[in-house]
Amino acid sequence: MSIQARSETVAGNDDGHRFELLARTPDSPRTALLWLPALGVSAKHYLPFADALAERGVAVFLHEWRGNGSSNLRPSRKADWGYRELLADIAASRAAIAAALPGTTSHTLGGHSLGGQLACCHAALTKQTMPCEALWLVASGTPYWKWFAAPRRFGLPLAYRFLPWLARVNGTLPGRRIGFGGTEARSVIRDWARVGLSDRYRAEGLDADIESALHGLRLPVHGITLAHDWLAPDASLRGLVARMQPAPARLTHMDAASLGTQADHFAWMRKPNRVAEILTGTSPPAA
Repeated sequence: MSIQARSETVAGNDDGHRFELLARTPDSPRTALLWLPALGVSAKHYLPFADALAERGVAVFLHEWRGNGSSNLRPSRKADWGYRELLADIAASRAAIAAALPGTTSHTLGGHSLGGQLACCHAALTKQTMPCEALWLVASGTPYWKWFAAPRRFGLPLAYRFLPWLARVNGTLPGRRIGFGGTEARSVIRDWARVGLSDRYRAEGLDADIESALHGLRLPVHGITLAHDWLAPDASLRGLVARMQPAPARLTHMDAASLGTQADHFAWMRKPNRVAEILTGTSPPAA
């Protein structure tokens, strides 16, 4: 199978944002996947995953969050954005994929951690205008505090109040220093923390009712949780998927033995073959 490595500059939203949409495209792909990264993770770190999926017939496009990697923006006191802008950027990537692969009618949307959440939100908001056929979620789930096990759950409401305050006072969230995310725009942290406290998805400045749209979404969902991932436990994924019922849902729980590496939030990215096999339902490609 021939696989092409490609990159395309995408204009996100209407505020001058530009980023590179990385891609791995096989001949005659079975589906085109737009993959959304975790908070603070650059698209390039998913290239091994994209390669593993492309070997199994999936054309993979790696979205870049604004403020990360190839994005021409960086958050600061003067440069801020929230879920509204992130959702608009996803739509720009979807449009770029449609232009790059005009003959591909099957489109899948997926993501890791925050990426999985916003994949669901985007799919719900655009089910009429930009329909997709399935959702793939890895190490993802709603951050709502009640879905987490004790004793961690009791500290989360405090964290969901403290982190937006810190981001507001500092101008950005200094994620590298505190060990959570990267340097993050304060409004992203505000929108994320609101979900953590209320279990309701909302984007400041966006009139659309994301929560109602999610409850009206009917798509097949394949989710993968990892045994030692405290950032996205099984219950948080089930809490996210439950609002999209009765969409067919296939949830797979993987431990270190089945994954072939540590079963935590990030280790799978370096050894993604088993995750790619599970999502695509395929065996390893022939040597």
